Amino acid sequence: MNDELKNQKITISKKAASRLKNIIENEESGSKGIRVTIDTGGCSGMSYQITFENKKQEFDKVFDSHGITIFCDVKSWIYVRGCEIDFSSDLLNGGFKVNNPNATRTCGCGISFSA
Repeated sequence: MNDELKNQKITISKKAASRLKNIIENEESGSKGIRVTIDTGGCSGMSYQITFENKKQEFDKVFDSHGITIFCDVKSWIYVRGCEIDFSSDLLNGGFKVNNPNATRTCGCGISFSA
């Protein structure tokens, strides 16, 4: 794998970081950031999982974006490298969205994709 691919990060938009900081501050879980993983399933084959996390696992890649720590296992990172997590407060389609340049197809809800 060339250096350009190895150095691709996962980032968070300012809006998403602001929303996540607010949630983390109000949680009593002791979370230090979020974990991004990929599961099989969903209408397009794979689905994003974003959970709160407080520690690095052995084979994690760790990124910082707008003050939010992002943990991602290497297997999932292959599918989400270079992506940005955004947040929209739109009433119909609001919530966290993953803008993934590796996705070749996404479903209407934006939670699942294929690569």
